[in-house]
Amino acid sequence: MLLAVEIGNSQITFGIYEGCSLSYAAHVVTDHRLTADQYAISLHQILDLYHVNRALLSGSIICSVVPELTAPIAEAIHKLLGIQPLILGPGVRTGLNIRIDNPAQLGSDLVADAVAAIAQFPMPCLIFDLGTATSISVLNQTGTLLGVSICAGVGMMQEGLCSRTALLPHIDLTMPDSPIGRNTVQAMQSGLLYGAAAMIDGMADRLTETLGAPATLLATGCYAQKVLPACKRAFLFCDHLLLDGLRIIYEKNKK
Repeated sequence: MLLAVEIGNSQITFGIYEGCSLSYAAHVVTDHRLTADQYAISLHQILDLYHVNRALLSGSIICSVVPELTAPIAEAIHKLLGIQPLILGPGVRTGLNIRIDNPAQLGSDLVADAVAAIAQFPMPCLIFDLGTATSISVLNQTGTLLGVSICAGVGMMQEGLCSRTALLPHIDLTMPDSPIGRNTVQAMQSGLLYGAAAMIDGMADRLTETLGAPATLLATGCYAQKVLPACKRAFLFCDHLLLDGLRIIYEKNKK
């Protein structure tokens, strides 16, 4: 079995693969204050919760966009499982053809997303990763990654509204009945969710036009399910696209 770990800005996801199948996925809040021992305790509890036999875990791979947490979580895995995780980064074989100015600057999360998309879906493809930031990866007909567009994510926009204004409250991110808000909460929900959906639809139109061919539209990330119902374009929701990419990359690097 394989332990695949995504260290994100908002949450950390632990996925357990048996062969090519994801058996379990669990999430904990990203906390910069926790030590390797504390993360080891969290992972121990997760494995116990899902009745995972630790002796059957033979490998691990980490994708991190939070550099200061990469080493503590790798240490936690080593302490608990006796496994030295593979850290996705420069020098790791991915098979991905990257055509940007400096491929080393491409986030490891976007690399994993792209590897999984190429393996599972027709090209060309646009991958909308709706996390703390919203990242849009552009893959052409041959699966070459041509570039990326990045903008503020839904949670970041909500935090900006609340922290930079005196009267706007923190709200639950639920879809309002109408884009026309009739009170403050509905108005914020409309602006955040319908606004994000309009941006995603609009970027899908512009990027597809730039590619010059119809593209497969994929959506993943923790905010995808909140935004997609308001989109006019048809997106394929891929809950664990990044973890699937990590599994594929791990297999490419097994000795």
